Amino acid sequence: MAPRIGFDNERYLEQQSAAILERVKGFDSKLYLEFGGKLLFDYHASRVLPGFAPNVKMQLLQKLRDQAEVVICIYAGDIEKKKMRADFGITYDTDTLKTIDDLREWNVIVRAVVITRFDEQPAAVAFKNRLERRGVRVYTHRPTRGYPADVDTIVSEAGYGANPAIETERPIVVVTGPGPGSGKLATCLSQLYHEHKRGVRAHYAKFETFPIWNLPLKHEVNVAYEAATAELKDVNLIDHFHLEAYGQQAVNYNRDLEAFPLLRRIVERITGEPSFYKSPTDMGVNRAGFGIVDDAACREASKQEIIRRYYSYACEYAMGLVDKETVQRVEMLMNAQGLSPKDRQVVAHAHEAARLGQEAGKGRDGICCAAALELKDGRIVTGKNSPHMHAAASLVLNAAKLLADIPDNLHLLPPIITTSLAHFKKNVLKRNVMSLDLEETLIALSISATMNPAASAAIEQLKELSGCDVHLTHIPSPGDAAGLRKLGVQLTSDPEFASKLLYLT
Repeated sequence: MAPRIGFDNERYLEQQSAAILERVKGFDSKLYLEFGGKLLFDYHASRVLPGFAPNVKMQLLQKLRDQAEVVICIYAGDIEKKKMRADFGITYDTDTLKTIDDLREWNVIVRAVVITRFDEQPAAVAFKNRLERRGVRVYTHRPTRGYPADVDTIVSEAGYGANPAIETERPIVVVTGPGPGSGKLATCLSQLYHEHKRGVRAHYAKFETFPIWNLPLKHEVNVAYEAATAELKDVNLIDHFHLEAYGQQAVNYNRDLEAFPLLRRIVERITGEPSFYKSPTDMGVNRAGFGIVDDAACREASKQEIIRRYYSYACEYAMGLVDKETVQRVEMLMNAQGLSPKDRQVVAHAHEAARLGQEAGKGRDGICCAAALELKDGRIVTGKNSPHMHAAASLVLNAAKLLADIPDNLHLLPPIITTSLAHFKKNVLKRNVMSLDLEETLIALSISATMNPAASAAIEQLKELSGCDVHLTHIPSPGDAAGLRKLGVQLTSDPEFASKLLYLT
C-alpha cells in the first residue's frame, strides 16, 4: 500500500519562491538569507511531510539561481571534533565538500566557505588549506568580541569589523551550513555591517522549515521537530512578540525567541533604522505550512518520526554519544502523544524473529540478532544472524527474493562464496567476526549476479526497498548501517549490542 501524500511540492515551490522574491523587493537591495536546517537531502522533512521532496530547497534555489549565490559556514570546533551528519555517516567538513559538489551540479554558484569561530585549530587549518588548494575561496571569522551583551563592541571595527568582508555579487546571498551552531547568523550580521559601511542597504531574513509557524504548537509535525532536536534542548513556544504585535498566534522555538531582542538591537544599530521586524516569525519566509494538503497523513507520519527519534537517541546513549536527559526528553514527547516504542509495526516482528531464533539455539555469544522490514505492499520480511551472515544482510536478501519471486530454498550466494569470504576474513585479514555484514553481502551479491540469474533478478528489486521501515533488535555494525543507509530504508534499532565483545574486527 503506497503511503498517503500529505504535501504538495509544486504549490510549496511556487509560494516559497514568491515569498523570497517579495522580501527582496521589499528591501529593494541585497538580502542575506539564512538557510536553517538541511539545504540538501532533508530526509527529516520528507519523513514528516509525506510527499516533500528531500531536495526541494535545491529546486527552490535553482528557480532563483540567476539572482542568488551561496556562502557555506562551518564551525571550526565541529571540524576539530569530527562532528557527524548521521543520515549520511560523514563528518561536517566532508558534508561541506559534498554540498559544494552538489550545488555546482545544480548550477548554483558557491561564492565562499567561511570557517567560523576560527582559532587556528589544526584540523580547521588543514581543511582551509585543502579547500584553497582546490580553488575554493575561504574566509575565517574569529569569535565576535563583545558577543552577546556588548552591542557597542559587537557593532564596531573591533567586533564585526574585525571579520574580513566576503565579496558577493548577487542580490540574494544564501548563507547555509552543516548543522546548528555553524555561525550562519553571525556571518549574515557581519556582512550587514560591512555592506552598510560601504553604503549598501542590505538586510537579513531567515528561511527555516521547522517549526512550522502557522501550525498549532502541539501539532505532531512540530513535536517531531522537538524530538529531532532533543540534544539541543530546543522547545517550541508561542511567539509572544508576534502575538503582541499582530494578535496572531505563531510558533517559533526558544533559541530564536531568546535571541530576538538582541538581534533586533544589533540590526537597528547596523542599519541606523527602526527594525522592519516586530517578531522572530517576521524574520522568516517559510511557506511550508501552505504545502500541506493532507493534515492527517502528516500527523501520522510525524508520530512515526517521534518513535524513530526515540530509538535513535536511545542507541546514541548506549554508545556514549548523548546524555540520559536527551533520551528522556524524547520519551516525554512520545508519551505526551500517547505513543509507545511498540507503535511501530516492524518492532514486534523483529522481536518475534529474535525469540524464535533464540529458542532454536541460533546466534553468537548467546545473542540472536534479528531484523524485520515492511514492504510497500504491507508484507513483512524478517532475517536472523547466522555463522555466515548478519541479520541485516539476511533480511535484505530475503526481501529481494520475495520481491523477485525467487524460491526461499534457492541460494543467491552459493555456499562456496560465503565459505571463501569467511576464510579470507579469518585467515587473511585476521578478523574475529567471519559473518558478512550488509555492505559485504551486497558486493558479494553483485559478483554472484554475473553467474547467477536469480542474484541478478534480486539486485533489480533492491531499489524497491527505499522508504521501507526496518527494525533491528541490536545496534547495527558500521557495514550494516552503511548498507541500509544506501538502500534508503527508514531504520530503527534497539539500544542493544550485537556481541558481548567490546572490540570487534
